[in-house]
Amino acid sequence: MNRIFVLMGKSSSGKDSIFRELMKMYDGRIKTIVPYTTRPMRDGEENGDEYVFTDDKEFERLRSTGKIIEERSYNTIQGLWRYFTVNDGSFDDDTDVMIIGTIDTYLSISRFFGDKKTVIPIYIECDDGERLIRAVNREKKRQEPQYKELCRRFLSDDEDFSEENLKKAGIEKSFFNDDLMRCVKEIAESL
Repeated sequence: MNRIFVLMGKSSSGKDSIFRELMKMYDGRIKTIVPYTTRPMRDGEENGDEYVFTDDKEFERLRSTGKIIEERSYNTIQGLWRYFTVNDGSFDDDTDVMIIGTIDTYLSISRFFGDKKTVIPIYIECDDGERLIRAVNREKKRQEPQYKELCRRFLSDDEDFSEENLKKAGIEKSFFNDDLMRCVKEIAESL
């Protein structure tokens, strides 16, 4: 029985950096599950790395064939964006896997696999001021910064990752990311 690690946290908490470091550390012993999205690619992203970029038509096709494990939709400043995990064969072998997601991702994957796989949440916390600075600095680098969307995401994270929602999901342990490598080490020691 392989384990599924769901790495989650508010925007700009360092999930992508932590994910990359863990993937390097475990070098093939944990494989990546790449989520799908209908949102536009950001500068510097490659299809199939952080996300499989697709459109609403493909989303509906995958949904109608029962391939979607979990899905989330966000009404953004630029329109409706969908993020979803697809049962595309990535979960089929006995290798441990890791995916970046949300509390809903964790709960949906847990329901989908039931007692066939062990699903483990990894919740990342970070100071809100630091998150905001990181988010603004990242946005400044974009060709067309989307500051309104940044603000929408930042505010919605408070609701999505509220203490109440964490408690309902049974997520009791968190890792504070005020030092990337220390945080990565603590996560690795807990796996």
